[in-house]
Amino acid sequence: MSSPGSKDYYGLLGVPKDATASDIKKAYRQLVRKYHPDANPGNKEAEEHFKEVNEAYEVLADPEKRAQYDQFGTVGDFPGGGPFSGFGGVDDVFGDLFENLFGFGTSGRRRTDPNAPRRGADIETQLIVNLEEAAEGVSKTVEIPRWQTCERCSGNGAEPGTKPEVCPQCNGSGQVETQQRTPFGQFVSINTCPRCKGKGMYIKHPCQDCKGEGRVRRNHSVEVKVVPGVDTGTRLRISGEGQAGVNGGPNGDLFLVINVPEHETFKRDGTDLHEKISVPFPQAALGGELKIPTLVDGPEDLEIPPGTQPGEVFRIRGKGMPRLRGHGKGDLFVHLTVDVPRKLNERQRELLEELASEMDLKVNDKGMFGKFRKVFGG
Repeated sequence: MSSPGSKDYYGLLGVPKDATASDIKKAYRQLVRKYHPDANPGNKEAEEHFKEVNEAYEVLADPEKRAQYDQFGTVGDFPGGGPFSGFGGVDDVFGDLFENLFGFGTSGRRRTDPNAPRRGADIETQLIVNLEEAAEGVSKTVEIPRWQTCERCSGNGAEPGTKPEVCPQCNGSGQVETQQRTPFGQFVSINTCPRCKGKGMYIKHPCQDCKGEGRVRRNHSVEVKVVPGVDTGTRLRISGEGQAGVNGGPNGDLFLVINVPEHETFKRDGTDLHEKISVPFPQAALGGELKIPTLVDGPEDLEIPPGTQPGEVFRIRGKGMPRLRGHGKGDLFVHLTVDVPRKLNERQRELLEELASEMDLKVNDKGMFGKFRKVFGG
C-alpha cells in the first residue's frame, strides 16, 4: 500500500473536500461493490483500486486522520518529525498528562476500556437472484467468510486448561509509567502497556486455533429468505450474522445487495414486464387467439383483432412483478411482430398470388399459378 498522503483520497472516492461523513460512506460502499475482488476475479487492476479505496476511506472516515490529512496532506508521522519534533513529543506528554488528571486525552475523548465489549463489524456481499426467484421469492443458502468466536477457547484466547494471567509488566493496570524530560521540565508519562496492549491480562499459553485472538475466520452458512419483488440494488439486512463481537460484544449484521441479471425473454421495468411475440401473417391479418407465456403463471390467452399491425402493444394486467412494499402486481406488455415466412410450398405461394391479384398488387410470377397465367393468358 502506498504511503499515506501520497494520493488524492477525495479523488479516489469521487467526493468533494467538503463532503459529509454520510457522503463519504455512501461513495465508499458503491466503490467497494464495484471493485471487490469477488466481483472481479483475476482482475489485478480492480484489486489494486479496491485497496486504494479502502486506504482512502480509512483516513477520511476518521475525523482526526481527516483533519490531519486536510491540514498537512499526510497522516501519521510528519516528515522531519512534525511540528513539535524539537520538543521530544510534547503532544504525547500533554495528552498523557491530561489523561492522567482528568481521564481525557488531548482530543477531548475519554480513554476507552480495551476490555469493554465491542460490537462486531457488518458484512456486505452480493446475492444473485434470477427473475423467476425475484417474482416468487426464494430461500437461499449464503456462504460468507467471517470472524467468529473461537470454539476451542470460548473466546478468551487461552489454550484450554489455562487462562489469561495478570500482565507482569503493568500488574494488571494496562498502563506503564515512563519518565520524559522536555523543555518544560520532567514529566511522568503514562502509556498503554505494550505487552498486554492495555488489557491488563496476558496470555501465556495462546490458543492453538485462534493464536490468542479469541476469534477465528471460518466460512459461515446463512439461510436467507428473499421476499417477492426484489430488484437489483435491493439491500437485505440479516441481523447478527456479521463479524463476531470482541470481548463478548454482539455480532455485527449481514447486508445482502441483490443482483437480478437480465432475462432472455422478459425485460423488467419496475413492476412491469415486457416481451416480444411473433405472430404469423395470416393470424395478424385475420385476428385470432394467442397463447402468451408469462413469467411464473403459465400461458395466458390473448385475443388479437383482425388487421393487427407490427409493433402493436397489448397489456395483460396483473402478470408483471409483485410490488415489494404493497399489494398486487405490475402488468405484462406484449409487443407483437409479424412473422413473414421465408419459404413457401407451391400451394402457399399460389394462395398468396391469388391474394396479390385480388388486391391488384404486382409480385414476382415465379410460382405455378404465375406460369399458368402466362400460358393461358390469365
